[in-house]
Amino acid sequence: MVLRNGPPAGVRVDYSGEALREEDLAATWHEQLSSWLADAVAAALPEPMAMVLATSDRNGLPSSRTVLCKVVDPRGVIFCTNYTSTKGHELFATRYASATFPWIALHRQAHVRGSAERITPQETERLWTARPREAQIGAWASTQSSVVPGRAALDAAYEAVRRRFADRERVPVPPHWGGVLVRPDSVEFWQGRASRMHDRLRYRVDADRLWQVERLAP
Repeated sequence: MVLRNGPPAGVRVDYSGEALREEDLAATWHEQLSSWLADAVAAALPEPMAMVLATSDRNGLPSSRTVLCKVVDPRGVIFCTNYTSTKGHELFATRYASATFPWIALHRQAHVRGSAERITPQETERLWTARPREAQIGAWASTQSSVVPGRAALDAAYEAVRRRFADRERVPVPPHWGGVLVRPDSVEFWQGRASRMHDRLRYRVDADRLWQVERLAP
């Protein structure tokens, strides 16, 4: 489909979600995010924990991709990655990232922005243990973001790792793999409303390192 004159008729959605009011928010951003995540899970949305992670290199060139949020707690949100990947290099070059949870079917988004840091090896170990064995083997086999000659090379690498650990009950954590914490300084909750007059409420850290709630124009 070539869109020469904008989207086809009937594609645009006029959101009709319930109001998001300041008094409706949880006391903390992480409680609010956990509540909306629970709503997305209850609604049986596909990949409710998926978030679009945006990073940039030292020159400001942006890139984004979808990752799975593994943890939400008072510190921030955690996802796991190959530290030698493009996002790994960019995260540790700039030490900053943003992540957006796109719950389109619920007419909602949540946007987290803040500093990025590695989590402890002990916490990485716990997250690694929770992964399916097949995903663990894949993490060993893939040199993420590197150019490969074809699918056969990937399949061969996976099979080689599978054989390598075939006799071991536990696959160890790769040295290049682990968790990343995005420690937010702002978290925005977006609720779609009619006539494009959406509700946008943001928790933001002020100069005294205290969280404030403010409303943004849609």
